Amino acid sequence: MSTSKESFIKRFLKLETSGGIVLMFAAVLALILANSPLEPFYALLIDTPVEIRIGALEIAKPLLLWINDGLMAVFFFLVGLELKRELIEGELSNKRNIILPGVGAIGGMLVPALIYTYFNAGDATAMKGWAIPAATDIAFALGILSLLGSRVPTSIKIFLTSLAIFDDIGAIIIIALFYTEKISILALIVVACCIPILALLNKRGVESKSVYVMIGIVMWVAMLKSGVHATLAGVLLAMFIPMKSKTKADYSPLKSMEHDLHSAVAFIILPIFAFANAGISFVGLGVEEIFHSVPLGIALGLFFGKQLGIFSLCWIAIKLKFTSFPQGMSWGSLYGAAALCGVGFTMSLFIGSLAFEETGINLLFDERLGIILGSLASGIVGYFVLRLNLRASPASSQ
Repeated sequence: MSTSKESFIKRFLKLETSGGIVLMFAAVLALILANSPLEPFYALLIDTPVEIRIGALEIAKPLLLWINDGLMAVFFFLVGLELKRELIEGELSNKRNIILPGVGAIGGMLVPALIYTYFNAGDATAMKGWAIPAATDIAFALGILSLLGSRVPTSIKIFLTSLAIFDDIGAIIIIALFYTEKISILALIVVACCIPILALLNKRGVESKSVYVMIGIVMWVAMLKSGVHATLAGVLLAMFIPMKSKTKADYSPLKSMEHDLHSAVAFIILPIFAFANAGISFVGLGVEEIFHSVPLGIALGLFFGKQLGIFSLCWIAIKLKFTSFPQGMSWGSLYGAAALCGVGFTMSLFIGSLAFEETGINLLFDERLGIILGSLASGIVGYFVLRLNLRASPASSQ
Protein backbone atom coordinates (compact mmCIF):
# COMPACT_ATOMS: atom_id res chain seq x y z
CA MET A 1 0.00 0.00 0.00
CA SER A 2 2.76 2.41 0.92
CA THR A 3 4.54 1.68 -2.33
CA SER A 4 1.55 2.73 -4.41
CA LYS A 5 1.20 5.94 -2.39
CA GLU A 6 4.87 6.77 -2.82
CA SER A 7 4.68 6.14 -6.56
CA PHE A 8 1.65 8.46 -6.86
CA ILE A 9 3.44 11.23 -4.93
CA LYS A 10 6.54 10.85 -7.08
CA ARG A 11 4.46 11.00 -10.24
CA PHE A 12 2.64 14.08 -8.97
CA LEU A 13 5.88 15.90 -8.13
CA LYS A 14 7.18 15.16 -11.61
CA LEU A 15 4.14 16.67 -13.29
CA GLU A 16 4.94 19.89 -15.11
CA THR A 17 1.69 21.38 -13.82
CA SER A 18 2.12 20.42 -10.17
CA GLY A 19 3.96 23.58 -9.09
CA GLY A 20 1.27 25.75 -10.63
CA ILE A 21 -1.46 23.60 -9.08
CA VAL A 22 -0.02 23.98 -5.57
CA LEU A 23 0.47 27.72 -6.14
CA MET A 24 -3.12 28.11 -7.31
CA PHE A 25 -4.41 26.09 -4.34
CA ALA A 26 -2.51 28.33 -1.90
CA ALA A 27 -3.90 31.49 -3.52
CA VAL A 28 -7.50 30.15 -3.50
CA LEU A 29 -7.14 29.07 0.14
CA ALA A 30 -5.98 32.59 1.07
CA LEU A 31 -8.99 34.10 -0.73
CA ILE A 32 -11.37 31.73 1.06
CA LEU A 33 -9.91 32.51 4.48
CA ALA A 34 -9.89 36.27 3.82
CA ASN A 35 -13.61 36.12 3.01
CA SER A 36 -14.74 33.82 5.80
CA PRO A 37 -15.24 34.13 9.57
CA LEU A 38 -11.60 33.00 9.86
CA GLU A 39 -10.35 36.29 8.36
CA PRO A 40 -9.19 37.73 11.75
CA PHE A 41 -7.03 34.64 12.32
CA TYR A 42 -5.58 34.89 8.79
CA ALA A 43 -4.72 38.56 9.35
CA LEU A 44 -3.30 37.76 12.80
CA LEU A 45 -1.07 35.06 11.30
CA ILE A 46 0.53 37.17 8.57
CA ASP A 47 0.90 40.15 10.92
CA THR A 48 2.56 38.11 13.68
CA PRO A 49 5.72 39.96 14.79
CA VAL A 50 8.91 37.92 14.44
CA GLU A 51 12.16 39.24 15.89
CA ILE A 52 15.78 38.08 15.82
CA ARG A 53 18.32 39.89 17.98
CA ILE A 54 22.06 39.25 18.30
CA GLY A 55 23.62 41.94 20.46
CA ALA A 56 23.01 45.28 18.80
CA LEU A 57 21.85 43.62 15.58
CA GLU A 58 18.07 43.43 15.44
CA ILE A 59 15.72 42.28 12.69
CA ALA A 60 12.08 42.78 13.67
CA LYS A 61 9.35 42.34 11.03
CA PRO A 62 5.85 40.93 10.76
CA LEU A 63 5.69 37.39 9.36
CA LEU A 64 4.50 38.73 5.99
CA LEU A 65 7.74 40.67 5.47
CA TRP A 66 9.89 37.74 6.62
CA ILE A 67 8.23 35.79 3.82
CA ASN A 68 8.61 38.58 1.25
CA ASP A 69 12.18 39.54 2.22
CA GLY A 70 13.51 36.19 3.43
CA LEU A 71 11.88 33.29 1.61
CA MET A 72 11.74 35.26 -1.63
CA ALA A 73 15.50 35.79 -1.43
CA VAL A 74 15.79 32.00 -1.83
CA PHE A 75 13.47 32.22 -4.85
CA PHE A 76 15.65 34.93 -6.41
CA PHE A 77 18.73 32.83 -5.64
CA LEU A 78 17.20 30.02 -7.70
CA VAL A 79 16.34 32.52 -10.46
CA GLY A 80 19.98 33.63 -10.46
CA LEU A 81 21.22 30.02 -10.68
CA GLU A 82 18.91 29.31 -13.62
CA LEU A 83 19.93 32.53 -15.33
CA LYS A 84 23.65 31.76 -15.00
CA ARG A 85 23.18 28.21 -16.30
CA GLU A 86 21.12 29.39 -19.27
CA LEU A 87 23.69 32.06 -20.18
CA ILE A 88 26.62 29.65 -20.00
CA GLU A 89 25.29 26.50 -21.60
CA GLY A 90 21.53 26.79 -22.03
CA GLU A 91 19.23 28.35 -24.61
CA LEU A 92 20.46 31.87 -23.89
CA SER A 93 24.07 30.93 -24.73
CA ASN A 94 23.05 30.92 -28.43
CA LYS A 95 22.52 34.49 -29.67
CA ARG A 96 20.01 33.30 -32.28
CA ASN A 97 17.75 32.04 -29.50
CA ILE A 98 17.69 35.24 -27.46
CA ILE A 99 16.68 37.92 -29.97
CA LEU A 100 12.96 37.11 -30.24
CA PRO A 101 12.26 36.54 -26.51
CA GLY A 102 14.56 39.44 -25.62
CA VAL A 103 12.68 41.84 -27.89
CA GLY A 104 9.37 40.45 -26.65
CA ALA A 105 10.38 40.95 -23.02
CA ILE A 106 11.17 44.63 -23.68
CA GLY A 107 7.71 45.19 -25.17
CA GLY A 108 6.12 43.07 -22.45
CA MET A 109 7.52 45.33 -19.75
CA LEU A 110 7.31 48.71 -21.47
CA VAL A 111 3.71 48.70 -22.77
CA PRO A 112 2.07 47.45 -19.52
CA ALA A 113 3.99 50.11 -17.57
CA LEU A 114 2.80 52.78 -20.04
CA ILE A 115 -0.82 51.63 -19.74
CA TYR A 116 -0.58 51.79 -15.94
CA THR A 117 1.00 55.24 -16.18
CA TYR A 118 -1.81 56.45 -18.43
CA PHE A 119 -4.38 55.72 -15.71
CA ASN A 120 -2.30 56.92 -12.75
CA ALA A 121 -0.05 59.72 -14.04
CA GLY A 122 -1.66 62.36 -11.83
CA ASP A 123 -1.26 60.45 -8.56
CA ALA A 124 2.27 60.31 -7.12
CA THR A 125 1.33 57.64 -4.59
CA ALA A 126 -0.34 55.39 -7.16
CA MET A 127 2.62 55.78 -9.51
CA LYS A 128 4.73 53.76 -7.07
CA GLY A 129 3.07 50.70 -8.61
CA TRP A 130 4.01 51.38 -12.25
CA ALA A 131 6.13 48.21 -12.49
CA ILE A 132 3.49 45.81 -11.13
CA PRO A 133 1.97 44.83 -14.54
CA ALA A 134 5.42 44.46 -16.11
CA ALA A 135 6.02 41.08 -14.44
CA THR A 136 5.39 37.51 -15.64
CA ASP A 137 4.83 34.48 -13.41
CA ILE A 138 6.71 31.69 -15.20
CA ALA A 139 5.41 28.96 -12.85
CA PHE A 140 1.77 29.76 -13.61
CA ALA A 141 2.41 30.40 -17.31
CA LEU A 142 4.20 27.09 -17.86
CA GLY A 143 1.61 25.32 -15.74
CA ILE A 144 -1.18 26.58 -18.00
CA LEU A 145 0.89 25.80 -21.11
CA SER A 146 1.44 22.22 -19.98
CA LEU A 147 -2.34 21.68 -19.78
CA LEU A 148 -2.22 21.56 -23.59
CA GLY A 149 -0.06 18.43 -23.39
CA SER A 150 2.13 17.09 -26.18
CA ARG A 151 0.62 19.36 -28.82
CA VAL A 152 2.87 22.21 -27.56
CA PRO A 153 6.10 22.32 -29.61
CA THR A 154 9.36 22.67 -27.71
CA SER A 155 10.02 26.02 -29.43
CA ILE A 156 7.06 27.66 -27.64
CA LYS A 157 8.22 26.37 -24.25
CA ILE A 158 11.73 27.69 -24.92
CA PHE A 159 10.35 31.05 -26.11
CA LEU A 160 8.13 31.44 -23.05
CA THR A 161 10.83 30.37 -20.60
CA SER A 162 13.49 32.60 -22.20
CA LEU A 163 11.13 35.59 -22.25
CA ALA A 164 10.33 35.03 -18.56
CA ILE A 165 14.05 34.92 -17.75
CA PHE A 166 14.56 38.28 -19.47
CA ASP A 167 11.49 39.50 -17.61
CA ASP A 168 13.08 38.43 -14.33
CA ILE A 169 16.27 40.30 -15.23
CA GLY A 170 14.18 43.40 -15.85
CA ALA A 171 12.36 42.94 -12.53
CA ILE A 172 15.68 42.58 -10.69
CA ILE A 173 16.96 45.82 -12.24
CA ILE A 174 13.69 47.63 -11.44
CA ILE A 175 13.76 46.48 -7.81
CA ALA A 176 17.40 47.56 -7.44
CA LEU A 177 16.86 51.00 -8.99
CA PHE A 178 13.36 52.03 -7.95
CA TYR A 179 12.34 50.12 -4.83
CA THR A 180 15.02 51.07 -2.34
CA GLU A 181 14.69 52.92 0.94
CA LYS A 182 17.18 55.23 2.62
CA ILE A 183 20.63 53.89 1.84
CA SER A 184 22.97 52.79 4.64
CA ILE A 185 26.56 53.19 3.44
CA LEU A 186 27.95 51.00 6.24
CA ALA A 187 25.66 48.10 5.32
CA LEU A 188 26.54 48.47 1.63
CA ILE A 189 30.23 48.32 2.55
CA VAL A 190 29.58 44.94 4.20
CA VAL A 191 27.87 43.76 0.99
CA ALA A 192 30.80 45.07 -1.05
CA CYS A 193 33.23 43.12 1.17
CA CYS A 194 31.30 39.88 0.61
CA ILE A 195 31.58 40.09 -3.18
CA PRO A 196 35.42 39.75 -3.49
CA ILE A 197 35.33 36.92 -0.95
CA LEU A 198 32.79 35.07 -3.09
CA ALA A 199 34.84 35.80 -6.21
CA LEU A 200 37.95 34.37 -4.54
CA LEU A 201 36.10 31.23 -3.47
CA ASN A 202 34.82 30.78 -7.02
CA LYS A 203 38.27 31.30 -8.54
CA ARG A 204 39.87 28.76 -6.20
CA GLY A 205 37.20 26.22 -7.02
CA VAL A 206 35.69 25.98 -3.53
CA GLU A 207 32.61 23.77 -3.86
CA SER A 208 31.31 23.66 -0.29
CA LYS A 209 27.68 24.79 -0.37
CA SER A 210 27.68 25.72 3.32
CA VAL A 211 30.50 28.24 2.82
CA TYR A 212 28.61 30.06 0.09
CA VAL A 213 25.37 29.93 2.08
CA MET A 214 27.02 31.41 5.19
CA ILE A 215 28.44 34.33 3.23
CA GLY A 216 25.10 34.68 1.47
CA ILE A 217 23.31 35.02 4.83
CA VAL A 218 25.73 37.76 5.92
CA MET A 219 25.17 39.52 2.60
CA TRP A 220 21.38 39.15 2.95
CA VAL A 221 21.36 40.74 6.43
CA ALA A 222 23.59 43.57 5.22
CA MET A 223 21.41 44.10 2.16
CA LEU A 224 18.31 44.11 4.40
CA LYS A 225 19.86 46.87 6.53
CA SER A 226 21.23 48.79 3.53
CA GLY A 227 17.87 49.92 2.13
CA VAL A 228 18.42 47.97 -1.11
CA HIS A 229 15.91 45.14 -1.25
CA ALA A 230 17.29 42.02 0.43
CA THR A 231 16.16 39.60 -2.28
CA LEU A 232 18.90 40.95 -4.56
CA ALA A 233 21.43 39.23 -2.29
CA GLY A 234 20.13 35.93 -3.66
CA VAL A 235 20.85 36.96 -7.26
CA LEU A 236 24.33 38.23 -6.39
CA LEU A 237 25.21 35.03 -4.52
CA ALA A 238 24.06 32.86 -7.46
CA MET A 239 26.51 34.55 -9.83
CA PHE A 240 29.46 33.17 -7.83
CA ILE A 241 28.37 29.54 -7.47
CA PRO A 242 30.80 27.46 -9.61
CA MET A 243 29.31 26.08 -12.80
CA LYS A 244 31.80 23.21 -13.09
CA SER A 245 33.74 21.22 -10.55
CA LYS A 246 37.55 21.24 -10.80
CA THR A 247 37.81 17.83 -9.14
CA LYS A 248 34.82 15.89 -10.50
CA ALA A 249 34.38 15.86 -14.26
CA ASP A 250 30.63 15.23 -14.29
CA TYR A 251 29.67 17.36 -11.28
CA SER A 252 28.27 20.91 -11.29
CA PRO A 253 27.88 22.68 -7.91
CA LEU A 254 25.48 25.13 -9.54
CA LYS A 255 23.25 22.43 -11.04
CA SER A 256 23.34 20.50 -7.77
CA MET A 257 22.10 23.52 -5.80
CA GLU A 258 19.52 24.29 -8.47
CA HIS A 259 18.23 20.70 -8.26
CA ASP A 260 18.14 20.79 -4.45
CA LEU A 261 16.20 24.06 -4.34
CA HIS A 262 13.73 23.58 -7.18
CA SER A 263 11.19 21.45 -5.31
CA ALA A 264 11.43 23.56 -2.14
CA VAL A 265 10.82 26.77 -4.09
CA ALA A 266 8.03 25.34 -6.27
CA PHE A 267 6.12 23.46 -3.57
CA ILE A 268 6.90 25.41 -0.36
CA ILE A 269 8.28 28.92 -0.84
CA LEU A 270 6.09 30.19 -3.69
CA PRO A 271 2.87 28.68 -2.26
CA ILE A 272 3.64 30.24 1.15
CA PHE A 273 4.23 33.57 -0.58
CA ALA A 274 0.96 33.26 -2.50
CA PHE A 275 -0.94 32.30 0.65
CA ALA A 276 0.43 35.29 2.56
CA ASN A 277 -0.12 37.84 -0.20
CA ALA A 278 -3.26 36.80 -2.08
CA GLY A 279 -5.77 37.12 0.74
CA ILE A 280 -8.10 39.84 -0.56
CA SER A 281 -11.33 40.58 1.27
CA PHE A 282 -14.26 41.20 -1.07
CA VAL A 283 -16.47 42.49 1.73
CA GLY A 284 -17.92 45.85 0.66
CA LEU A 285 -16.26 45.60 -2.75
CA GLY A 286 -18.09 47.75 -5.28
CA VAL A 287 -17.74 49.23 -8.74
CA GLU A 288 -15.69 52.14 -7.40
CA GLU A 289 -13.03 49.82 -5.96
CA ILE A 290 -12.88 47.65 -9.08
CA PHE A 291 -12.53 50.62 -11.40
CA HIS A 292 -10.05 52.51 -9.24
CA SER A 293 -7.15 53.66 -11.40
CA VAL A 294 -4.60 51.37 -9.69
CA PRO A 295 -6.29 47.93 -10.01
CA LEU A 296 -7.70 48.99 -13.39
CA GLY A 297 -4.26 50.02 -14.67
CA ILE A 298 -2.74 46.77 -13.42
CA ALA A 299 -5.45 44.54 -14.90
CA LEU A 300 -5.42 46.27 -18.29
CA GLY A 301 -1.62 46.43 -18.26
CA LEU A 302 -1.31 42.69 -17.68
CA PHE A 303 -4.08 41.71 -20.10
CA PHE A 304 -3.76 44.15 -22.99
CA GLY A 305 -0.25 45.49 -22.33
CA LYS A 306 1.50 42.12 -22.37
CA GLN A 307 -0.30 40.97 -25.52
CA LEU A 308 0.27 44.23 -27.37
CA GLY A 309 3.85 44.78 -26.20
CA ILE A 310 5.21 41.28 -26.79
CA PHE A 311 3.37 40.51 -30.03
CA SER A 312 3.96 43.90 -31.69
CA LEU A 313 7.69 44.08 -30.99
CA CYS A 314 8.19 40.45 -32.04
CA TRP A 315 6.20 41.18 -35.23
CA ILE A 316 8.43 44.19 -35.99
CA ALA A 317 11.62 42.19 -35.31
CA ILE A 318 10.49 39.35 -37.63
CA LYS A 319 9.27 41.68 -40.40
CA LEU A 320 12.57 43.62 -40.32
CA LYS A 321 14.38 40.25 -40.49
CA PHE A 322 16.29 40.81 -37.24
CA THR A 323 15.18 37.30 -36.33
CA SER A 324 12.84 34.57 -37.54
CA PHE A 325 10.18 32.24 -36.18
CA PRO A 326 11.50 29.28 -34.19
CA GLN A 327 10.47 25.97 -35.72
CA GLY A 328 6.91 25.03 -34.83
CA MET A 329 5.69 28.55 -34.03
CA SER A 330 3.10 30.58 -35.94
CA TRP A 331 1.62 34.04 -35.58
CA GLY A 332 -1.32 32.53 -33.71
CA SER A 333 0.80 30.59 -31.24
CA LEU A 334 3.04 33.64 -30.74
CA TYR A 335 -0.04 35.69 -29.83
CA GLY A 336 -1.23 32.97 -27.45
CA ALA A 337 2.16 32.87 -25.74
CA ALA A 338 2.12 36.68 -25.47
CA ALA A 339 -1.31 36.55 -23.81
CA LEU A 340 -0.09 33.87 -21.42
CA CYS A 341 2.72 36.20 -20.29
CA GLY A 342 0.00 38.43 -18.81
CA VAL A 343 -0.17 35.99 -15.90
CA GLY A 344 1.92 38.10 -13.56
CA PHE A 345 0.70 36.63 -10.30
CA THR A 346 3.73 35.91 -8.07
CA MET A 347 6.13 38.57 -9.37
CA SER A 348 3.38 41.19 -9.62
CA LEU A 349 2.33 40.51 -6.02
CA PHE A 350 5.96 40.80 -4.95
CA ILE A 351 6.51 44.15 -6.69
CA GLY A 352 3.12 45.30 -5.37
CA SER A 353 4.25 44.54 -1.83
CA LEU A 354 7.38 46.63 -2.39
CA ALA A 355 5.40 49.50 -3.88
CA PHE A 356 2.61 49.71 -1.32
CA GLU A 357 2.46 47.29 1.62
CA GLU A 358 6.09 47.62 2.74
CA THR A 359 6.01 51.42 2.51
CA GLY A 360 3.27 51.60 5.14
CA ILE A 361 1.02 53.67 2.90
CA ASN A 362 -2.68 53.32 3.75
CA LEU A 363 -4.45 53.17 0.42
CA LEU A 364 -8.11 53.16 -0.52
CA PHE A 365 -7.58 50.45 -3.13
CA ASP A 366 -6.15 46.95 -3.31
CA GLU A 367 -3.65 46.41 -6.12
CA ARG A 368 -3.98 42.65 -5.65
CA LEU A 369 -7.46 42.80 -7.16
CA GLY A 370 -6.03 44.07 -10.46
CA ILE A 371 -3.28 41.43 -10.38
CA ILE A 372 -5.75 38.57 -9.92
CA LEU A 373 -8.23 39.84 -12.52
CA GLY A 374 -5.53 40.59 -15.12
CA SER A 375 -3.73 37.30 -14.53
CA LEU A 376 -6.94 35.26 -14.64
CA ALA A 377 -8.12 36.85 -17.91
CA SER A 378 -4.65 36.46 -19.48
CA GLY A 379 -4.43 32.80 -18.50
CA ILE A 380 -7.86 31.98 -19.93
CA VAL A 381 -7.30 33.83 -23.23
CA GLY A 382 -3.75 32.51 -23.63
CA TYR A 383 -4.88 28.93 -23.05
CA PHE A 384 -7.73 29.02 -25.57
CA VAL A 385 -5.78 30.93 -28.25
CA LEU A 386 -2.95 28.38 -28.03
CA ARG A 387 -5.38 25.46 -27.96
CA LEU A 388 -7.09 26.72 -31.11
CA ASN A 389 -3.88 27.41 -33.01
CA LEU A 390 -1.93 24.35 -31.94
CA ARG A 391 -4.82 22.09 -32.84
CA ALA A 392 -4.83 23.48 -36.38
CA SER A 393 -1.07 23.65 -36.73
CA PRO A 394 0.86 20.70 -38.21
CA ALA A 395 3.77 21.72 -36.00
CA SER A 396 1.82 20.64 -32.99
CA SER A 397 2.34 17.01 -33.91
CA GLN A 398 6.08 17.34 -34.02
